[in-house]
Amino acid sequence: MANWAAAGLELAGILALLAGVVVTSFLFLRAGLRGGAPGWGEAFIPYRANLGRAILLGLELLVAADIVHTVAAPMTLEKVATLGLIVLIRTVLSLSLEVEIEGRWPWRRHGPEPEPREPRAVEPRSKSVPPRQ
Repeated sequence: MANWAAAGLELAGILALLAGVVVTSFLFLRAGLRGGAPGWGEAFIPYRANLGRAILLGLELLVAADIVHTVAAPMTLEKVATLGLIVLIRTVLSLSLEVEIEGRWPWRRHGPEPEPREPRAVEPRSKSVPPRQ
């Protein structure tokens, strides 16, 4: 029973990741191709945030599946250590994505709003070479 639940959570995590990529990419392309305002630069900011949210949801479901797998299997020190390492890695990834999306640590969520970030334009390098002496 627990193996079925873990498999279902894994499937839900994978589907959340795939659906998130497809839906957010579609919305990004639609906003960027409209032309005029807001344009590609403005469309990229919500795209990145929404893609990060989809990845976070998928990661959380995959962590839940790993926990269910571990609880369902006979407990050994190796399995517990493996689960701990997997959960640690996915937690660090989740925190990193959360900071990237929100612009602040999750425990500072109720503080003042962070300054909105402007998309950075990359300036082309100058092709002129300084004269030799």
